[in-house]
Amino acid sequence: HVQLVESGGGSVQTGGSLRLSCSGSGITLSTYSMGWFRQAPGKEREGVARFYEPGGVSYVADPAKGRFTISQDNAENTVYLQMNSLKAEDTALYYCAATMSWGSYWGQGTQVTVS
Repeated sequence: HVQLVESGGGSVQTGGSLRLSCSGSGITLSTYSMGWFRQAPGKEREGVARFYEPGGVSYVADPAKGRFTISQDNAENTVYLQMNSLKAEDTALYYCAATMSWGSYWGQGTQVTVS
């Protein structure tokens, strides 16, 4: 049974930091292209940061560039999203996804609220 579990969300003041974690069970994250996505109320889900391929070059979307960093610890089977200089517009439900050519596994999300 494959499961992705996000954690580390919460409420933080503008300018603060959070580190999100995505832990996998029943799945080896190092063999997937991992990414973080978010969805704010009334908006579509958008990509935040991802690895183009397993263990490859990372990509960070423009709204998060210079503030967010994606990293992966294969020994811990975990992917992280370090978020600094948070803004109110970063408020959203954050998801991680493990992607292969045939599709993706998704976690349930962790809420980030910036005020």
